[in-house]
Amino acid sequence: MGNLDLLMHGFGVAITPMHLMLMVGGVLMGLVVGVLPGLGAPNGVSLLIPLTFALDPTSAIILLSSMYWGALFGGSTTSILFNIPGEPSSVATTFDGYPMARKGESTRALTLAFMSAGVGALIGVIVITLLAGWASNFALQFGAPEYFAVYFLAFAAFIGMGSASPAKTLVSLTTGLLLSTVGMDTVTGEIRLTFGLDQLLSGISFLVVVIGLFGIGELLSTVQEGLRFRGVGSKIDLRDVLRTIAELPRYWATTIRSGLIGIWMGITPGGPTAASFMSYGIARQASRKGEAFGTGRPEGIVAPETADHSAGSCAMLPMLALGVPSSATAAVMMGGLMIWGLTPGPMLFATKPDFVWGLIASMYVSNLIGVILVLATVPMFAALLRIPFAIIGPMIVVICFVGAYTVSSASFDLWLVLLFGLVGYLFTKLGYPLAPLVLAMVLGHKAENAFHQSMILSNGSLEIFFSNTLVTSIMLIALALLILPKTLQLGSRLRRKAPVE
Repeated sequence: MGNLDLLMHGFGVAITPMHLMLMVGGVLMGLVVGVLPGLGAPNGVSLLIPLTFALDPTSAIILLSSMYWGALFGGSTTSILFNIPGEPSSVATTFDGYPMARKGESTRALTLAFMSAGVGALIGVIVITLLAGWASNFALQFGAPEYFAVYFLAFAAFIGMGSASPAKTLVSLTTGLLLSTVGMDTVTGEIRLTFGLDQLLSGISFLVVVIGLFGIGELLSTVQEGLRFRGVGSKIDLRDVLRTIAELPRYWATTIRSGLIGIWMGITPGGPTAASFMSYGIARQASRKGEAFGTGRPEGIVAPETADHSAGSCAMLPMLALGVPSSATAAVMMGGLMIWGLTPGPMLFATKPDFVWGLIASMYVSNLIGVILVLATVPMFAALLRIPFAIIGPMIVVICFVGAYTVSSASFDLWLVLLFGLVGYLFTKLGYPLAPLVLAMVLGHKAENAFHQSMILSNGSLEIFFSNTLVTSIMLIALALLILPKTLQLGSRLRRKAPVE
């Protein structure tokens, strides 16, 4: 009951003319970000953060989260109409969405995608509403050792449960941790990894790194792949929309199963992309007509879209309650909170209830706004995609450089954007995941400080990380997530290769 009262108070904070305008504007900007290949939600949110400095934190996070939802919706539009996923998490939607659109059922495909996305997001926000109070109360028991254990758990989960190879994930995490240590050590006062450059004394800006990795890096990949837009009809027929909405209850089992997958992958570091692929694969296996997947099956659209948005919503819970982001976009948002002087974690719920519950309430409203706006603006964004990429590409470059320069008005940051754009391109081409790098940059300082404090408390003994039931449990879970998933995969491969007698 307490959570319900707090949620009602949050609606009072969120539903104001100013915040409703921010939600509409954020969703529209997110649609542009999601539609245009080469941007993406993490980069779009990072570009918008400097523009939020004039807003209060509640208004700023509502704008950023609305942009995030819009980006997820926008990626589905291009997946279905052009067979070009605007977001990595929308790749699975192309498998059946584009074939259905090619058959002349683009309205049906889009409506299935957007309504499923709205339901998935609603499932995720309900989970956040129910668990937020419990998660924050639980986290109040944490001290420095427990916080370091949680950060170690986040790193271990990315290595053990990520889709990339553990070695590549470890390289990405290590790179992010090294970047987070550039500048002055807050404990010892020593200067680290500046290589004699005065511009690095204050460290490397998190936003500059993200803009380079996700903006310039993705753009380079897009150019190298020789992008071409080939779309299908995109006119929205209201009668087809209503007919498709009436059809949705048939797929209730797929929706529930995919929503649960999204919840799990959102709270853990799996993320929306892994959730959408996993949900699609399970839907295909569970279908009696599995061979028809890839030809325009409705379940092939409902499954990835529901899981994608459910995971995207649930990724906010560990970020707000524990200060541990489970996706790249959540990590960028957490970086924004820290820039505004807010520390994500259990005390945020106690000291800033208007902020937290206003954000949660805005998720309900902005997702409804997103479904309505995306159906209304599909023809406009489809026309936008027919603009030659030779025009759109330079516009994205300009946006990236302007966003990077506004962080601290330093021309040196522009060189860093180019450098990290190249790093992002190379990481993508070589199969190194970027999300662990972003996570490590955000959590690097916090993990280092928690480790220092733990060592001071224990006189340098690592036994402090197994000194009580809570910290021991977290460390054991972390070690299990680090070792067990890959061990089980290896065992499965060996069994398949073993000769049958």
